[in-house]
Amino acid sequence: MDRVMGNPQPEISRKCVWSLLAALLITLLVGLPQARAQAILEGERFHPVQGTQGMVATSHTLATEIALEVLENGGNAVDAAVTAGFALAVTQPRSGNIGGGGFMLYAPGDGGAPEAIDYRETAPAGATETMFQNADGEVVQQRSRFSHQAAGVPGTVAGLSLALERHGTISLEQALAPAIKLAREGFEVPRRFTEGLEQARERLERWPATKATFYNADGSAPQPGSVFRQPELADTLQRIADQGPKGFYEGETARLIVEEMQRHDGLITLEDLQTYQPAIREPVHGTYRGHDIYSMSPPSSGGTHIVQILNILEHYPIAELGHNSAATVHRMAEAMKLAYADRAKYLGDTDFVDVPVTGLTSKGYAAALQATIDPDRARPSSEISAGNPAPWESNETTHFSIVDRWGNAVSNTYTINFSYGSGITVAGAGFLLNNEMDDFSAKPGVPNAYGLIGGEANKIEPGKRMLSSMSPTIVRKDGRNYLVTGSPGGSRIITTTLQVLMNVIDHNMNIQSAVSAPRMHHQWLPDEIRMEQGFSPDTIELLEGLGHKVSISRAMGAIQSVLIGEDGTLYGGADPRRSTSAAMGY
Repeated sequence: MDRVMGNPQPEISRKCVWSLLAALLITLLVGLPQARAQAILEGERFHPVQGTQGMVATSHTLATEIALEVLENGGNAVDAAVTAGFALAVTQPRSGNIGGGGFMLYAPGDGGAPEAIDYRETAPAGATETMFQNADGEVVQQRSRFSHQAAGVPGTVAGLSLALERHGTISLEQALAPAIKLAREGFEVPRRFTEGLEQARERLERWPATKATFYNADGSAPQPGSVFRQPELADTLQRIADQGPKGFYEGETARLIVEEMQRHDGLITLEDLQTYQPAIREPVHGTYRGHDIYSMSPPSSGGTHIVQILNILEHYPIAELGHNSAATVHRMAEAMKLAYADRAKYLGDTDFVDVPVTGLTSKGYAAALQATIDPDRARPSSEISAGNPAPWESNETTHFSIVDRWGNAVSNTYTINFSYGSGITVAGAGFLLNNEMDDFSAKPGVPNAYGLIGGEANKIEPGKRMLSSMSPTIVRKDGRNYLVTGSPGGSRIITTTLQVLMNVIDHNMNIQSAVSAPRMHHQWLPDEIRMEQGFSPDTIELLEGLGHKVSISRAMGAIQSVLIGEDGTLYGGADPRRSTSAAMGY
């Protein structure tokens, strides 16, 4: 069957079509008045990709093609997701990974209960609460971000393997085969790959193994159109294919990781690797205007606060107020402030702390919070502190979305934190280590790299999973899977995902328009609304008149989404903010 992507022509490659579409969209949106940008988004230019048997939306064309081929050959959504996850570890080393961790949300097409697989990294056994503070109690950011101590115990290999074991139909060896081939034989370098290595050169070149892995012998970055090969990564992936997860957490790969740690005062030990286990969680569940919202539970904060913000906004006629109008953005910003204030106090790993998820996601608590919002005034963040949900409480990251012919849906977000993680490559193994330990509270009240404030609930403890904003989300309508979505973007993941949900549910946009529309973000502290270009100057002026500080931000998120129509037609929306993104269906 034909694969559909954008508006394909036989003589033009898929990659060219998507590159042209991304460039066209960005050109049209930047600097446009809001009304004109809205008209373009609602017009005929940005139709989603369509299919009837399967749909894949990932951040890289090769991964999308490979995952779609799995579906075409009879595999299910989980088979395709695991295959894509390993392929992205090869084609997008800056964010796709085997040295990090993440979350997968799975919703069967027969209406059965959705399931969350938590394969977030954990703190090594040798981690301590004050390990990133100096003798004076001050946080040493370099240590929590760019040292071997910044790495949590990786979870991706165990998590993807568990997903395949529980819900897949193909073997791990089959799922890894395309990634191994890409790593050994190489792939054509896109411009974004080259630009990323040039931008991160100073940070990456300080580590000999990273320099040898990602740069040419003369020190230059691989150029667009050249073939990039990763033989050491191919060997690492082959060991996993031959031995299963033990091929990563034990044996040769584990030895290489531990030796890397021992050479540079890192903390991960062989015992840390051997004892790592992913966890099965119950997704956070809420409702919004007749839709069931399922998203990731703690240690992700994403699902909890998406539901919390939607509960608050449900009190307003958002559709009547208008998409990206000052009235709508003001209410969204005020709701976001309240949620992020609660995040700072209450959210952490539920294996270690009690998180009042039921209270935070209750309609009653949302009503109490909504009553504090003034429609005519922005409350300064200094006037906002965490609420009290107790009365309602009972006894550069990568995302991809996939739906198969049976309606099974997978929403997966995983990361190594920063672009290229810690920048440290495991010598001999060919993959980058995460720097997820920075997502813990290095010291309560001190912001992390994303400006997020943490508290006691997210302090460092051995074996604990660090708090995350990753928000793989699946929406059901009338009991069936309807929308599959999620995004990278650090603290902006929550608000990016939220806005795609609102664009579809409140503003009735098609999925490509919903993904492409300009975005805003507020996270309580710092006290400002960040906006992408594309908002009307009049809207910004009105918001400033209400007391908001507005700053224009670079592109936020790179959300990949699939929507399932009432007749079963599949619609894919790949985010043009990432030039290599691609949605394909058949």
